[in-house]
Amino acid sequence: MHATLPLLEETDFPGIRRRRLETLQVNLGYRCNQSCLHCHVNAGPLRKEQMTAGTLDDVIAFLQRSRVRVLDLTGGAPEIHPEFRHLVSTARELGVQVIDRCNLTILEEPGFESMAGFLADHQVKIVASLPCYLEENVESQRGKGVYASSIRVLKMLNALGYGKTATGLELDLMYNPIEAVLPPSQQQLEVDYRRELWQRAGIRFNHLLVLANMPIQRFGSTLISRGRFDDYMQLLRTAHQDANLATVMCRTLISVDWRGYVYDCDFNQMLNLPLQNSQAPGTRLRDLDVDSLASLSVHVADHCYGCTAGQGSSCGGAL
Repeated sequence: MHATLPLLEETDFPGIRRRRLETLQVNLGYRCNQSCLHCHVNAGPLRKEQMTAGTLDDVIAFLQRSRVRVLDLTGGAPEIHPEFRHLVSTARELGVQVIDRCNLTILEEPGFESMAGFLADHQVKIVASLPCYLEENVESQRGKGVYASSIRVLKMLNALGYGKTATGLELDLMYNPIEAVLPPSQQQLEVDYRRELWQRAGIRFNHLLVLANMPIQRFGSTLISRGRFDDYMQLLRTAHQDANLATVMCRTLISVDWRGYVYDCDFNQMLNLPLQNSQAPGTRLRDLDVDSLASLSVHVADHCYGCTAGQGSSCGGAL
């Protein structure tokens, strides 16, 4: 695996200051039932990192003492964590909206057959990764059999009420390019996804979110191996739009890793770039002063151009 941080640290990316915290994004661990080419977490079946019960209690305590109203759960496959259901149930009891960043196929793995029903019962919003509506493209990025499994799970979620306005069960799909290119227009691609998924499989969803591939971890290492890292960074830099700086996710979100350390975003977490108020190894969630966040500068590097290039992209899609 090629290290990307040495290629990103020296930057002229514009400075950003944080605003009031709205979303707590928690990475429960790096274990996943898939090993996707684009994965900025480098997740996979052989990863063993997983949040301890004590750190998970710190997450719950933070929800109780803060004004955060959204808990955004990610991984790996967050559902793999043995305390996933406990965390979701507790957050919902506190009136916190929960987002599950789901790879879809985990919901039909042995032992997870009842997970979709659990998510529906607790009104959990699902953001599901589906990088294309074409089988060949999905499997070139995510592996053989992933497309068929994803379609089966989407049908199951639709049967539970997901993707239908009247139920309040929100199902958003996440797209990212297969190659080192910028994603197309989110608005137009959503039209295409709706048409193709309905015609091919009778599938409904609420929104399509587009995300640019980040030049870090597995994807960044692949770019280096292919001699395309510099070209991709030039593409991101050239397409930078200052207007996107106003709505990047790091202004209102913090990311927590499986150890309980806090970062400005999930991408900074993967690069081990701590909050600007701390030195390595950084600040733990249990010690974080929420009120102090609004005055902090975001820790930026060259990978940040991935969020501001073109139409912009973040965990919530185009900016």
